[in-house]
Amino acid sequence: MHTLKEEIIEILLESRQLTRDQLEKAIIVQKEKNIPLRKVLVSEGFISEETLLALLSRQLYIPSLHLSKYRFDSTIVSLVPERIASLYHLIPLSRIGNTLTVAVSDPLNIFALDDLKMFTGCDIDIVLSPEDEIVRAIDAQYKLEEKNLQQIIEDSVSVDRGEDKKEVGMVKQDEIELSSTLKESQKAPIVKLVNVMLALALEKRASDIHIEPEYDCLRVRYRIDGALNDIFHIPKINQNAVLARVKIISNLDITENRIPQDGRFKVKTENKEVDFRVSALPTTFGQKFVLRLLDKKNLSIGLDNLGFSEQPTAVFKDAIAKPFGMILVTGPTGSGKSTTLYSVLNQLNTPEKNIITIEDPVEYQIEGITQIQVKPEIGLDFSSGLRSLLRQSPDVIMIGEIRDSETADIAIKAALTGQLVFSTLHTNDAISSITRLIDMGVEPFLVASSLVMLCAQRLCRKVCLKCRKVIDVPQEFLEKIGFVKPGVHEKMNFYSAQGCKYCNNSGFYGRIAVLETILVDDVMREMIIRKASLDDIRKYAVNERGMKTLRDDAFLKVRQEMTTLDEAIRITTEE
Repeated sequence: MHTLKEEIIEILLESRQLTRDQLEKAIIVQKEKNIPLRKVLVSEGFISEETLLALLSRQLYIPSLHLSKYRFDSTIVSLVPERIASLYHLIPLSRIGNTLTVAVSDPLNIFALDDLKMFTGCDIDIVLSPEDEIVRAIDAQYKLEEKNLQQIIEDSVSVDRGEDKKEVGMVKQDEIELSSTLKESQKAPIVKLVNVMLALALEKRASDIHIEPEYDCLRVRYRIDGALNDIFHIPKINQNAVLARVKIISNLDITENRIPQDGRFKVKTENKEVDFRVSALPTTFGQKFVLRLLDKKNLSIGLDNLGFSEQPTAVFKDAIAKPFGMILVTGPTGSGKSTTLYSVLNQLNTPEKNIITIEDPVEYQIEGITQIQVKPEIGLDFSSGLRSLLRQSPDVIMIGEIRDSETADIAIKAALTGQLVFSTLHTNDAISSITRLIDMGVEPFLVASSLVMLCAQRLCRKVCLKCRKVIDVPQEFLEKIGFVKPGVHEKMNFYSAQGCKYCNNSGFYGRIAVLETILVDDVMREMIIRKASLDDIRKYAVNERGMKTLRDDAFLKVRQEMTTLDEAIRITTEE
């Protein structure tokens, strides 16, 4: 029984629209370039796309449609993200009930249709359109948002253009005319500009928005997968109005521009709620704002959904099953420590447990958990807040960060008297948190008695699956960095990050946690009490307890083809 592909080829041969020689040449090119035979036939000029589409339409009983004069509905187009439309060369046309009609150039790509159905939750009907028309439609419709953004920026420019740009750039903060600024911030173009700025950040998967006053403009940058990207610049004349608008939605005092401020607001979109944590800092040319996007969907319920490797997941499960003790997660700012701890708290969040957190600031607001915001200006710091919350009979405590000896002392005593305590520290690896606590003045025997688990964490960028390229890595280099043992050859693919439209030309798409975890046992406690060196404790943890270091876990992600070797080396230090 012939497949559909074979039937179409037979029809082309019988109708003399394709010769055997052309077919054989096309098959050779297809194998070399690893692209569909349909594309080879058209690109090599063996058959026109119009003829091929007409044949597919007749054989599959699928209508065809030219898109040049089709009037698109932006609300329908927005049902499918640009990355999916560009990846599969398709574009939505209409929706009736739960059926979405899309124009496609390759009706035989069942994977594209399955992905689209899963993403949209709709039944999919298709029509056939030439690929070049679909590509032009995608560019026209999805680029419309960028054009709208530019138009909004232009519309927001003040009518009064008599003001010298240099004077605007050097306006002193105490010379701002508040009444006119407030009026400007409430005008439609300014409101729309800020709204588009937030919506675009969500679409591009940004974790932070940086709004930075410069000498002659207001620069907006997004942090995507850990790297900052320039997005657009707003005319300097509208700086005060835009910043005032951000302050208004963040419930900040628009009359205060000389001191740092913190606020927050929420945005609901696509059936999800995103918290924005806002930080304002006075600079030479005005207040700089950083808006951190906190998507509650990232707080996966259950450790199994966090994407950890098998060994760290098992260690975490053993640790949180303990009735009391201290669990420390270490790493630099932005390494995902808070998200990990919140996810663990979500798993522990049951009606039987009294969970209290003390943080600076409160990042995610979670129902069922008592959360305390540190306010040093009124005397509510970590140590005083922690001392008070212990009188609330907590079962589980999370301390945003142990910063001083008093907080460390109270936290460790809480861990020794029946509470399960979670906290973070800024150290390079898991074992170093032991000396960090001792340096804060905590007695070694208290450190040894209270610690249950130590964890170090980093975020590793995942290589883009759409544009990654297989590369050769010399065996000598692999042996030098410890990826393989001398003389051992592993069969596996190494990839380099290339960059494409799907990943914003970065070569990476998304991030995954790399962890180093160890449960503290009696031998380690004895070593801590007798003040053994960190090297000795680390060697025991690796050689006797099988601890996987940060680099070991990063190399595991390389073996699993999740990331590149360069990225694994970048985020870890040499052991």
